[in-house]
Order: sequence, then structure tokens, then C-alpha cells
Amino acid sequence: MSAARWRRAMNAAAGQGVWPRVRPAPVAAGAGATLKPVPPDPYAESDAPRWLKFLWRTLSARHVFVFMGVLVFPFVATPFLTFQVGAQALLLGLIALSLTFLGGYGGMVSLAQMSVAGMAGYATAILGVSSTPISLGWPWWVAVPFAVAIATACATVIGWLSVRTEGIYTIMITLAFGVAFYFLVLQNYSLFNGFQGFQKVYPPEVFGVQWRDPLPFYFLSLFWALTGYLAVKWLVRTPFGIALQGVRDNPRRMAALGFHVVAHRVAAYAFAGLLAAVGGVLLVWYNGLISPGSVNTGWQINILVMAVLGGMRHPIGAFLGAAVFVLLQTFAIDVVDRERFNLVIGVVFLAIVLFSPDGLLGLWAKLRARFGPDQAVQAPVTTTPRH
Repeated sequence: MSAARWRRAMNAAAGQGVWPRVRPAPVAAGAGATLKPVPPDPYAESDAPRWLKFLWRTLSARHVFVFMGVLVFPFVATPFLTFQVGAQALLLGLIALSLTFLGGYGGMVSLAQMSVAGMAGYATAILGVSSTPISLGWPWWVAVPFAVAIATACATVIGWLSVRTEGIYTIMITLAFGVAFYFLVLQNYSLFNGFQGFQKVYPPEVFGVQWRDPLPFYFLSLFWALTGYLAVKWLVRTPFGIALQGVRDNPRRMAALGFHVVAHRVAAYAFAGLLAAVGGVLLVWYNGLISPGSVNTGWQINILVMAVLGGMRHPIGAFLGAAVFVLLQTFAIDVVDRERFNLVIGVVFLAIVLFSPDGLLGLWAKLRARFGPDQAVQAPVTTTPRH
């Protein structure tokens, strides 16, 4: 059975009342689990555009609040905070989002996402314009799509070779790819210019706007971060996303139902590579350069730390973890020495993992369940299926 037929059958059954639409309600500690009905969807039976239905089912009041906050932020913050904290958190969050998608919805942990971003960054520098004579000098509207396509293709190959293993073996294979790419760019001078890398790789001036200025670059990063977030939220609701989550939970059963497990996992790597590639282009424009230090093992681990800090099961968690990481990276030197930064990150990471395995968002959910206004026990509703 295809994923589309499976979802249609489930929707049809729900429409006939076989499985009522219910969701868990927050309850006080020690109380029995209760359920409350999901609010009706006004667009379920309408002819409204699909994008309007998607936004209705995806966005909530807190999404609007956060969106308004990130829109207002650059107008009330200093240019330093706008560029150094805001823009950097958004583009690093986009790369971490690729890992969150793989781990949260595909059950696969990859330590090569920063390498994929680095491939896009190096391709942008090689094909585009920089101060290094190796660069080919292509216009940005040709170099950037080629760079994203090259990085996405490399991510697909990495996924094709990695998904045939599970657990620690997958992690080690992706880490091996990351380490191999680091030493390749470090030792190759004819193509990657060795340890010097590429300097003065700046975004182009389009429509009379210098996109590396703090305010334009912040909104450029915000646009692609929001696009990546909505793309993930949409994809996990499609037949492919539903099947991918089934592969995550029980690959043998999904294979028995006729789904191609390897193909779904490879496609997930390709989509995650696309997200990381876009983040890699933004990262090389943000730094104005790219070198082997941008893709070393330390940055592979940092991306994993960001994803885990925010919460691997929540797409927005990637940006929350990136924001915490950037804030610590920017202001920790005011408290401790720069050499002690990894110690600070390690302590924060350890505390989050010990007290909330689901990251900061999981910790927030626990606090709301314990102290929030919805902690009172609600009357249960009947959920007996009709036969």
C-alpha cells in the first residue's frame, strides 16, 4: 500500500467517526491520563488553497508571537547583536535543522551535516568570486544554485552509503565522511587552496542592497530559516513524511507493507542536505571566507550540540539551540577565558541531557505541565471506537 492510499484510508476512517480526533490534555502529577477533543478544522471540507489549510494546521498564536519578535528584533537591537547573534543563530539553526529532521523524523544521526554545508560554501567560493585566483568568477545566480546542487548530491551519496547501517555504525560512517572532507580541503591546494581557503567571499549587491550589511543579511537569513522551518513542517505531513516516521519507528513492518525503506532514508538525507547546503552558502557569506577550520570535527559536534540543546523532536528547537550556543559563544568570554568556552558548552549540554533529554523545549513542556494553568485535571471524554 502506498503512503498516499494509507493516509486517505486513515482520513476516511476518521471522517466516519471510527477513530475520534483526540489529543492528550495536560494533567497534574499523579492524575490519570485524560483526553480532550481537537478543535474543529474550518478548512477540512472547504475549497480553500492547500497552503492556507497548511498554515491553519501548522501555525498557532505562539508562532505569530515568535514571528513578530524576530521581525522587530533587528530594529531594537544594535547592529552587532543583529549580525553577530541574530543572523548567525538563524543560519546555524538552519544547518542544525537538517540534523533535527534526520534525527527527529528519520531516526538517523549524521555528523556530516557541517561537511555538507562546507561543500556548498567551498563550491560557492570556487565557482563564484573571491580574492583567490582559483575562483572561476561565475555570477552569483549561477554559482549559488550549482553550489547547492553539488552539496545536495554529495549528501545523497553520503546517505546512500550510510543508511545500510544502524546506530553507532551510521554515526561513525558519517563522521568518517566529515573527517575525510576536512583533510581533503586541508591538503589540496589546486582546488581548495589548502589551509588558507578562500577570502573575501561576499554576497552580491542586488537591487542596490548590500546584503552583507547587518539588517539586510539578518532578513536574508530569516527568510531562508523560515522557509526551511515551514518546509520541514509541511514535509512531515505529506505521505513521504508519514512513511518516513513509520520507517523510523518500525522499518521491518514498513518494508513488509511494501515501502522502500532505503529509498525513504536516502531521500531524507537529500532533503536534509538541501537545508544544510543553503545554510552553508549563508555561512560563507556571513564569514566572508571559508577554510578547513570551518568544517573541522569541532564544528560537526557543535551542530549536534545545537540540535540536542533545543530538542531533536521539534524543528524550532534547532534555532533555539543555535541561539543559546551563539549567545554563549559571544558572551562567555566575558565570564571565562576563550579557551574555556568548550567547558561551558559541555556543562550546559550535560545539564540539558541529564534533566531534559528532549532539550530546552522538553524542559519547558515539563514546567508548563507542572506549574501551568492547565494543570487541573479535566473531565475525561468518551473515546470508545465504534464498530
